[in-house]
Formats: sequence, structure tokens, C-alpha cells
Amino acid sequence: MESFHDLLIRRHSIRRYTSQPLDPEDVKTILEAALLAPTSKSARPWQFVVVEQREDLERLDACKSFGTKPIEACTMAVVVCADAEKSDMYIEDMSIAAAYMQLQATALGLGACWIQVRSRFAADGESAETIVREILGIPDNMVVECIVTLGHPDEERRPVDPSKLLWEKVHIDRWRASEE
Repeated sequence: MESFHDLLIRRHSIRRYTSQPLDPEDVKTILEAALLAPTSKSARPWQFVVVEQREDLERLDACKSFGTKPIEACTMAVVVCADAEKSDMYIEDMSIAAAYMQLQATALGLGACWIQVRSRFAADGESAETIVREILGIPDNMVVECIVTLGHPDEERRPVDPSKLLWEKVHIDRWRASEE
């Protein structure tokens, strides 16, 4: 079993996928990772919409003016949303769940990519959230944070080189002015 640190070094956003279907057990494991994500005060305000229908994925691809190509290419996507009334930390809660899904996908040898939806817009200026809600029947009271695309990678990414980490962004005890 690889270490968590090795997993972090290996994880990248994957934007190109093969057409190979996902194993149902892998899908269950990825969704379990989302459901295991911690939330503020254990509120669990998130909800997840699994999208596998090709026509729906193609329609979701048009929710923003750019940055959505992985949706069109993926085997499956998970729309991460939450009820803002259930927790004042709903954005953080959704974000942690989405990150857990991406890490779990990487651990399974799969690819994943976060597609931001909240505060983004289609080419005509319409809210990406509104478009996603309409396509998938998500109630208006739900905030749509992102779409996590999943599939078998059709690209290779090199692991992160730890020697290139930006240690100058770490401050010990007090803020230290950097020479940027």
C-alpha cells in the first residue's frame, strides 16, 4: 500500500479519459470517500448527483464558457452540491468531499478533475449553477459547487517533484516577508 504522501505526489487533474467503463466497486469506493469526508459540526449538508448518461454529460459540458472538456470525455461525473441552510461551512464541506473523491480515484488508478461551477458562467452569461440544476433537476435551494469528472486516464502525468515545492510560502511563528 502506498503512503498518503506518495498518493499526494502522484495526484494530478486528469482531463482526458478512455472510454473504458468504471468498475461498480470503484464507483462505490469513490462515493464512500465523499460520504466519509468530515463536515463542520457533522452537518453533512452535501448531496451528490452521479451522472453517467452520455447525453447529460454532453449537456453539462456547456455549463461554462471554458474549462469543461473533461466532462465531455469522462466516463462518469459527480455533481457536488449542498443545502446552505444546513451549515454555514457548506462550501468547505463540499470542497473536502470533492477532494476526497479525487484522492480516492487516484488511489484506485483512476483519473479525476474538479470542474468549478459555483460563481462561474456560460458563454451567454447564464449562471453555470442554474444550467446544472436545470439539466439534473437539482432543487433551487442547493448550491452547486463543482463537477468531479472520473474515468480511466488517457494521459500520463509525471509525479510532482517535491524539490519544486514553494517552501517560501510557509511561515513559522510569524509572517515573514518574501521577495516576490
